[in-house]
Amino acid sequence: MAWRPRGEGLALAVAILLATVLIALPLGLLLVKGLAAGDGLSLGPVAEALGSRSVQRALLNSLDSSFFSALAATAVGTLLALVLGLTDVRAKGLFVFLLLIPMMIPPHVTAISWIQAAGPSSPLLRTLGLAPEPGTTHPLYSRWGVILLLAVQHTPLVFLVVRAALRAQPRELADAARTAGAPPSRVLRRIVLPLLAPAIVAGFGLAFVSALKNFGIPALLGIPARYTTLPVLMWQRMASFGVSILENVAVIATIMAGVAVMAVIVVALLQRYGRAALTGPPRPPLSFRLGAKRPLVEGALLIFVALVVVLPLSALLATALVRTYGLPLNAATATLDNFAEVLVRQGVTVRAFLNSSVAAGGAALALAAFAIVVAHLGTRHGAVRRLAGAVDGLGDIAYAIPGIVISIAFIVAFIAPLPVIGVSLYNTLLIITLAYGAAFLTIAIKPVATAFAQLDPALEDAARVAGAGYAMRMRRIFAPLVAPAAASAAILVFLTAYNEITVSALLWSSGNETIGTTIFNYEDGGYTTLAAAMSTVTVGATVVLMLILDRMGRHLPAGAVPWR
Repeated sequence: MAWRPRGEGLALAVAILLATVLIALPLGLLLVKGLAAGDGLSLGPVAEALGSRSVQRALLNSLDSSFFSALAATAVGTLLALVLGLTDVRAKGLFVFLLLIPMMIPPHVTAISWIQAAGPSSPLLRTLGLAPEPGTTHPLYSRWGVILLLAVQHTPLVFLVVRAALRAQPRELADAARTAGAPPSRVLRRIVLPLLAPAIVAGFGLAFVSALKNFGIPALLGIPARYTTLPVLMWQRMASFGVSILENVAVIATIMAGVAVMAVIVVALLQRYGRAALTGPPRPPLSFRLGAKRPLVEGALLIFVALVVVLPLSALLATALVRTYGLPLNAATATLDNFAEVLVRQGVTVRAFLNSSVAAGGAALALAAFAIVVAHLGTRHGAVRRLAGAVDGLGDIAYAIPGIVISIAFIVAFIAPLPVIGVSLYNTLLIITLAYGAAFLTIAIKPVATAFAQLDPALEDAARVAGAGYAMRMRRIFAPLVAPAAASAAILVFLTAYNEITVSALLWSSGNETIGTTIFNYEDGGYTTLAAAMSTVTVGATVVLMLILDRMGRHLPAGAVPWR
C-alpha cells in the first residue's frame, strides 16, 4: 500500500526538524565557528591551535590515555565475557549485574571513590591500618592512574559487546572441532576468538571513544598530576575566561569532534574487513566444564568484583560516614551528619537533586516518546525509512562526540536570544535538558527499535485496511506494544543523564546546578565528606534503578536492556 504523507509526513517532518535544531544546527555552527577565518572558512584556526604546545600535549594525552585504557578494557572485558559465556561458573546473572555497576556509576564518582580508597587519608584504609604514610603522594594522581580508572570504567562496555557476539555465534565449527578431539584451548584459539574478532574490535573502539570523551576521571586525577586531556583543557579555559574565549575553545572542540568521528570510522572499517562468515544460525553458546578449577575461577571473579566494585564503594561510604576526611571510621567518628547536610540543609545540593531530576526526567520522557515515532518510521519503506535512519544517524554522531563538545556547541547555538521571542537559553535549566536530548538520543532509540523489529508488519497493514489513521495506529496499537521498551529506554536515559557531568560541566549556572557538577565542585573545593555523601546517595539511586530495569528486562525483547 502506498505511503500517504499525512500523519506519517507530519511526524517525519517534526522528527527531522527536532534532530536538525538539537544536533545538526549546534554542531554545524560549532564547525563554522571553529573554522572561521576572516570572511570565510579555513583550516587555519585548526592548524594554529594544533601548533600550540598545550593543545598538542592535551591531544597526545587524550590519545594516550584512551588507547592504553581501551587495550586494558578490551583484554579484561573479553576475558570476563569468555569466562561467563563459555564456562559453567555459578551465579552468572549476579556476576554480570555486579560487573556492570562501574559502567553505570558516573566517572567523577568512580574517581572520587578510588581517590578515597587508595590515598593516605582514606578512612577505610586508616580503619584497617593499611593507609600509606601521611604526606605520601596519592598513587592515582598520575598518567597510569587515569588509564587504570578509565579501563575500570569501560571494561563493562567491552564485556557487553563481546558477550552478545559470543551468544550469537553458531556452534557447528566448534562442535565439529570438539568431536574431532580438539581441547578447549584449541577450540578457543582457532575458532571462537577469530569469530569474535569483529566484536573485540568494536569493543575496543567503544572503549576508546568513551575514554576519549571522558571528563570526570581525567579532571580529578589528571589535573593534580598535570596530565591534561582535551576535554579538561576546554573546561579549564571556559571556567577561567568564560564565553570571551569561546572562539578559541570552539576550535579545540572542532579538533576533538574530528578525532572522535575519525576513531568511529576507523573502527567501523576494521570491523567490516575483519568480519568472518558464519556457517549457521545462532544456537546456545558453548559450555566448557571447569571441573576442579571452577572454585578457583569463581574465587578469581569474586576477588575482581571486590576490587573494582566493593572496595571503592566501601571507601566512598566510609568517607561519607566520618566527621572529617582522614579520620578512621569508628564509633567515635561515625556520623550521619554529612547525609543530613546534603539532603536537607545545603540548598545547593537539594536544588541540584531537583534540577537533575527535572532535566534528566524531562529528557528521558521526551526521548522515549520521540524514539517511538522515529523507530516506527524506521520500519517503513523507501524515503521515509532513509530519512528516519538519518535522524537515528544524527543521534549516533552526537553520542560519539564528547559531551563537553556538545555543551560548547549548545553555547555557540543558543547564547544569543532566540528569534521572535528574544530570550536566551544560556544559563537556564532548559539548555541542559535540550543538550541531554541531543547527547542521549541514540540511547532511547535502540531499545525501541529492537522492540519494533519483533512486531509483525501485518499489524500495520491490517490497521490501514480497517481505516485507522496514523494517530490512532500509534495510540491504539504501536505505542502500547512497545511501551515496555520505551519505558526501559527512558530509564536508561535517566540513568545516564541523572549523574552525568560532561554535558553539564559548561552549561550549569548558579541556581541551575546538577548533581554531577555539585559533586565535582565539592570534591574540587575540598569538601570531601559532602562529595562522598552525595555520591553515595546517587550510587544507591543508580543501583535501585538498575534493579528495576533488570526486572523489566525479563519481559522485554532481547537487546532492549543492554546487559540482558
